[in-house]
Amino acid sequence: MLQSSRTFTEIEIDRIIEMAWEDRTPFDAIKFQFQLSEADVKALMKKELKFSSYKLWRKRVENCKTKHLAKRVDGIDRFKCALQRTISNNKISKR
Repeated sequence: MLQSSRTFTEIEIDRIIEMAWEDRTPFDAIKFQFQLSEADVKALMKKELKFSSYKLWRKRVENCKTKHLAKRVDGIDRFKCALQRTISNNKISKR
């Protein structure tokens, strides 16, 4: 169960799930943006995903060195893609 007392909109839940699936986005970035601990993210994913999808995600996260800052290599020092500012609604905007 989520320990955070905050309720999230559908758009925020979608973004949290998207960030959780992204290999380069650490749990610390989710905590920074949404105040959710790793355990809260896992609980949210378990609640929102089909069980088979949740199992695939958990297996992926356990083997992913970039999801935890302590396991990351020194060269990765940012939370977001360099194009993040130009991306809106999952489309790269015109420049």
